[in-house]
Amino acid sequence: MKFSKTYQLHEIASIIGCEFVGDSNFPVLGMNEIHVVENGDIVFVDHPKYYDKALQSAATIVLINKNVDCPDGKALLISDDPFRDFNKLTNYFKPFQSSNISISTSAKIGKGTVIQPNTFVGNNVTIGKNCLIHSNVSIYDHTIIGDNVIIHAGTILGADAFYYKKRETGFDQLISGGRVVIENNVGIGALCTIDKGVTGDTTIGEGTKIDNQVHVGHDTVIGKKCLIASQTGIAGCVIIEDEVTLWGQVGTTSGITIGAKAVVLGQTGVTKSIEGGKSYFGTPVEESREKLKQLANIKKIPDLIQKLK
Repeated sequence: MKFSKTYQLHEIASIIGCEFVGDSNFPVLGMNEIHVVENGDIVFVDHPKYYDKALQSAATIVLINKNVDCPDGKALLISDDPFRDFNKLTNYFKPFQSSNISISTSAKIGKGTVIQPNTFVGNNVTIGKNCLIHSNVSIYDHTIIGDNVIIHAGTILGADAFYYKKRETGFDQLISGGRVVIENNVGIGALCTIDKGVTGDTTIGEGTKIDNQVHVGHDTVIGKKCLIASQTGIAGCVIIEDEVTLWGQVGTTSGITIGAKAVVLGQTGVTKSIEGGKSYFGTPVEESREKLKQLANIKKIPDLIQKLK
């Protein structure tokens, strides 16, 4: 998430009421999760296991719960609860904006686009030309939709990320301030759910086609001309490269990459990153030819046992 202007370190510290280390005028341009941070971004860290990763990341402002040595060229925000204060910043820079009409007056809708009854279009949504949005679709604030996109009934774009911190009193949600971005010529089936990024974008690439009842988690990036069949569940922060095919009921873990032109057969659990240009099957995932050989050999076990008697 990039801010609308450059802020100074002392201004950010004032918003969340914390101490800081570094030049009080140190520039702050935005805030992001660690996998998408850039120069000028704030990243938060609240566990010793990840201190070094955050301090050595591309982020130049680290919101941290320990007073550590500040790396050269960076600044620190010292907080007793970085998770809480990261949420404070999200609420400050992108607060929830209620709506009392079906299509927001701030939405931009391109020529030739048809929006069927009972669809909700939120604040600052952009929809391109010649799209068809069927009934009962919910398009949350700040969603971007390109040209020639078809979205079928009951689909939801922009729900919150499934991202929680366990507390003694229960679970605290990390507030989502990101977006969903749908590129040109995408088709999305009925009853799909595509979550927005925590601070960045969840992106569906140009020409990709998604079947009914598919879930796409926060900050996932799906490439161009992919095919994703029904009941597939894609976790957060997954990268799916161009022309990948995921057949029905595929599930993935978070933070992995599926290489270009990979084919993942139905009911596979993608438990790790996989190379492109190959076919995969099974849980844990393996190349399909090898997995099918294993299954064929398992069927031979009773005959082998009989021969040994």
